[in-house]
Formats: sequence, structure tokens, C-alpha cells
Amino acid sequence: MDAFERLTLEEIAEAVPDGALLGVPADYSGVPMAATRALIARGARDLRLYCLPYTTLQGDMLIGAGCVASVEAAAVTLGEHGLAPRFTAGVESGALEMRDSTCPALHAQLQATEKGVPFMPQRGIIGSDIAAHRPDWQVIDSPFGNAPDPVLLVPAVKLDVTLFHAPYADRDGNVFIGRRRELATLVHAASKVLVTVEKIVDESLYATEASAACALPAFYVDGIAVAEDGAWPCGLTDLYPPDAEAIRAYAAAAKTQAGFKAYLAEFGLAPRPTPASQTA
Repeated sequence: MDAFERLTLEEIAEAVPDGALLGVPADYSGVPMAATRALIARGARDLRLYCLPYTTLQGDMLIGAGCVASVEAAAVTLGEHGLAPRFTAGVESGALEMRDSTCPALHAQLQATEKGVPFMPQRGIIGSDIAAHRPDWQVIDSPFGNAPDPVLLVPAVKLDVTLFHAPYADRDGNVFIGRRRELATLVHAASKVLVTVEKIVDESLYATEASAACALPAFYVDGIAVAEDGAWPCGLTDLYPPDAEAIRAYAAAAKTQAGFKAYLAEFGLAPRPTPASQTA
């Protein structure tokens, strides 16, 4: 008997409120694609994606489906399969707010929340175009150096929800995250944590020191749903690779909003009504 209540994918999607600041991982960390399709199915709207440090298929699908108001990320891309077409259309039309960032800055803002401090210092961004377009970032002289000694400060970010996919959870609700420690950062900086997993296992992750080192404790987790192949068509480390053919098919279809709509229809989904400026 599980020590926690298993949720359905639909319940996971319902637990992400409209307008939420939603933390999502990169494609190498366990992309919750089954939950993403559930969010589209329920008609989620005005989500503010915070990507650690970038997003691929997940972000592009949510944007194309009309679920996203803004994105903060180091990149939105389909990688070797090309540009993220619905993201590109959204930015070019002005329908989507893009908050450009860098990998270190995205990590640092969540780490500030982990540590309970209002900001974290950065140096490598100073003088870049990115810093020039981020009025919420500030440059000061280090109080410990000989002026001028500029340091850029990035503010702490508290996520409303973190959502990711993992290989498994145990019956106590502890979740296996392995070497993907950035998932712990996303979790520690979030008010609510929702996870989809491939399966539930009987053996406790805290049975041995080795497995405990790979575990996210159950007290951080607010909801778990089982979704076999839940990262598909993205891959899941050590379990299955990305489905390159499926991602390539998405990239081709999503070049137009009409093609994207037809792609969603294959899953029984439909985007929200799209402004004419995004239908190209």
C-alpha cells in the first residue's frame, strides 16, 4: 500500500494554476511531456515558464497551444532539429514575453531562494546585452573590493510550481532523481512540487546510503502521478533515448500554426484560439 495518494495526469494538470510561475527542467533532466499534454488538454493559460536552464519541445508545445504568457530561459530550441517554431512565432508577433537569461543566472536566482537570501552575485554577465535588457538585475561595487569592482546581483526567484518527470518513486513518495541535482534546486525554490514517474517501486530509496544519495525526500513532493513513457518523445536518462523521428515530425509540423494544430489533434488536443498575428 502506498504511503501517498497517487494522482492522475489530469489531477496533476489541475494542480498547476493559471498564471503560475512554473519551473521546468531541460530535456536531459526529465521533461514531463505527458503532464504537458494534460496541461494543454485542460486549457492552462498565462503560465510563466522558468526554465532551468532552457526548454525544448515542452516549452514550444505549451507556447503554441496558447498556455504561456512569458518565458525566462537561456534558450528555447529544438536543438539539432532546429528552431522552436511556435516560440519564434510568439516572440516575433509580440504575443510572448521573453526574459533572456543565462544558465548561471537562472541557477543563481533559485539558489538564492534555497539559501533564504534576496539575491546572488554574478560577474560574467556584466557588459553583455542580456544585462542591459534586465532592469531587475543590478550592478554594484563589491563592498569587499577596491572600487571600482562591479558585481551584478540577480534577485531570488520563488517558483509557484515545479513540475518534472522521474524514473520512479518508492511507496513512501520519495523520488529518484539520480545525478540530476538541478531538480533539487527547482524543488527547493518552489511552493508546490508535482512529479510524474515511470513506476512506483516497493523498496525504499532510503534503504541504503547509495540509493538515499539519489533520492528527493517525500516531504518536498505534493503530488505524484504514474505516466509510463512520460517524457516521450524526449528521452529519460538510462531508460530510453529521445525519439528523434517524432521530434523531427513535430519540428516540421509546427512551422505553421495550422500544422501545429494538426499535430495536437493527433493526441486529441486543441490549442486555445490564436491571434491572427501568430497564424503564419
